[in-house]
Amino acid sequence: MKENGSKISQYRKLCCEAELPLTLQKVEEAIKKRMVVINGEFESGFELIKKYPRSVTFFGSSRFTEDNEYFKRAAELSARIVKELNYAVVSGGGPGIMEAANKGAFEAGGDSLGLIIKLPEEFPANKYLTNFREFSFFFSRKVMLSFSAETYLFFPGGFGTMDELFEIVTLVQTKKIPKVPIVLVGKKHWDKVDEFIRETLFKEISAIDEDDMDLYKIVDSDDEIIEIIKKAPLRKE
Repeated sequence: MKENGSKISQYRKLCCEAELPLTLQKVEEAIKKRMVVINGEFESGFELIKKYPRSVTFFGSSRFTEDNEYFKRAAELSARIVKELNYAVVSGGGPGIMEAANKGAFEAGGDSLGLIIKLPEEFPANKYLTNFREFSFFFSRKVMLSFSAETYLFFPGGFGTMDELFEIVTLVQTKKIPKVPIVLVGKKHWDKVDEFIRETLFKEISAIDEDDMDLYKIVDSDDEIIEIIKKAPLRKE
């Protein structure tokens, strides 16, 4: 881990050396430096993912605290996934639902993984990670999150959660990744999103096919979620 962290730090230093305004030569140099960062993040990310062939990824708001009902539920569900299924738990490694998922897995004695984004405001990693990778670019981190699991669990969240949800739904819809269970946890929240998809995107403007609404499932029961994970096909090597 120390070697990997040092390597990524060197990439970041290279990436940030260019100064504005840039000459054409400096633009080319900056592009090459950024490619070093991007390639390093992909290599490091895939290196982590392939170590854990059975995993579930949690998404949701980074703003929820420990007294929030969804935080408590995510932690409890994560612990069950570790204890009953022996799966690794993956998150973005930050606070909120990410921390809840990692907390549940960590305290249950399981593998608790974080794919962390480096932000200007120093978005903190949570303290419940048994392994992690850090990313400078959202898109490379999103690639890792999109290929990292046998099941994706989406708790309520904001713009970032919606972005990740529709990214993964689109990848499955266009067959860029295999069809995997995409579970939206909590009918109270997700039924409103589902109504927009069905009434506006499908019925009103015909922007999606009827089958596209089967790409995700809204679930309230944790027992049902556990059964969905059990039946999910394992990622091929």
